[in-house]
Amino acid sequence: MWGMRVSVRADYAVRAVIELAAAEGRGPVSAERIAQVQDIPLKFLQNILAELKQEGIVASQRGPSGGFILARDPGLITLGDIIRVTDGPLARVGDYRPDQLNYSGHTAALRDVWVAVRAYIRDVLDEVSVAEICRGDLPSVVTRQVARPDAWVPRIKVDPQQGPQLGVPGRGGGQRGGRGGTVGPMLARAPLASGATPTPVPRAKAGD
Repeated sequence: MWGMRVSVRADYAVRAVIELAAAEGRGPVSAERIAQVQDIPLKFLQNILAELKQEGIVASQRGPSGGFILARDPGLITLGDIIRVTDGPLARVGDYRPDQLNYSGHTAALRDVWVAVRAYIRDVLDEVSVAEICRGDLPSVVTRQVARPDAWVPRIKVDPQQGPQLGVPGRGGGQRGGRGGTVGPMLARAPLASGATPTPVPRAKAGD
């Protein structure tokens, strides 16, 4: 499973939607304005806004004072909604959703671990709305975690003899993500449940 890596596209998309939420009731906001305020490359942003429009998160208005507005109540748009538009499923193993895997023998319980990871990610990204971020009023699922001292400390494996709880297990030689953060071919060939089909990337309609 690839690590929870929020792409630049997802970061830009979230920030753009938050800017639109902040402007609610004051009319459309131009892509140029969002790009300037958030320091986002304009052409890149225009492509992202087009995707968000296609998925019904934002809407556009034409004319001299045209631009973009939210197509839905910001309290009903979660970070997970936005990230799925730009990056696809929140968690996957190779090209498949965790629930599509079918390990056997000593690795039979591994699928449950991947499913639990996905559920944990959902617990945060599907619970935090754009409106909450805009107000700076984050839900307890976030505040509880950021209050933990270890939440702010990166875990880096230095001594290969250290246990996994002290850092990232393993050291080199295994499958690593490429430049785009995708996993190697071995993970794409994980044992699958009957009838499992690959999850489209980067945009998946089937959810995660």
